[in-house]
Amino acid sequence: MTAQLVHETAETPDEAAEANESPARAILGATLTFLAAVALWELLVREFNVPGWLLPAPSAIAVALAEWRDELIRHSLVTLYETLLGFALSIAISIPLAVAIVHSAILRNTIYPILLAFQSVPKVAIAPLLLLWMGFGMLPKIAVVFLICFFPIIVATATGLSAVPAPLMELIRSLSASTMQTFIKIRFPTAMPYMFVGLKVAITLAVIGAVIGEFVGSEDGLGYFILVSTSQSRTAPAFAALVLLTIISIVLYYSVAYIERVVVPWAPRS
Repeated sequence: MTAQLVHETAETPDEAAEANESPARAILGATLTFLAAVALWELLVREFNVPGWLLPAPSAIAVALAEWRDELIRHSLVTLYETLLGFALSIAISIPLAVAIVHSAILRNTIYPILLAFQSVPKVAIAPLLLLWMGFGMLPKIAVVFLICFFPIIVATATGLSAVPAPLMELIRSLSASTMQTFIKIRFPTAMPYMFVGLKVAITLAVIGAVIGEFVGSEDGLGYFILVSTSQSRTAPAFAALVLLTIISIVLYYSVAYIERVVVPWAPRS
């Protein structure tokens, strides 16, 4: 019987090869699609003689990346610093608060509804107030990043901490485990896959938050660079900044995904 079960559940060589090739196929397919879209963009801009100030061709954007590389690198580092600092601050506050909410009915019935209501407030509307309260500089941008990242992390973590199967909780109680032992051995490991879902959502939103803060008031960062470039009808450098923002978002997302694979190897993979 055991041998039969092993035989039925084991992957065949063809299935294993297909599973190993699927990521490569996905990457190849996405790359070819992207290149085709860029080539079509270039062709249409040239064919219809679209003005460069209206929509630059990909080749013009590549030239702008080379010409403005020093400025773009400097502003990219500022945006990256704001993003990472606000993201780290949101992790440091939201995860302990999620733990407290799950373990305290008072907090769950008082603070959690307020957080839900606060999430409905557009962060773009709050950014000017943060600028008024905190002044120019990096602090209001970090605050915007924090506010945007805070909610996805706390909701995902609280959901994971509450997702322990009831039979498992009954078993751990029958073994007379303490609250701390239950949290360390059961609740937190169960919550980690959920938590990383929130972290992956938050890290992409963090870049958006940094740019929103830079749009409202800043003298550095890619958001500021885009505003200055568009105000002077330099559309190609603005698109170059957008390219860098996209690269930053992708790199940060897959960095968090890689950390998840290392820290939470038991998490389900798509």
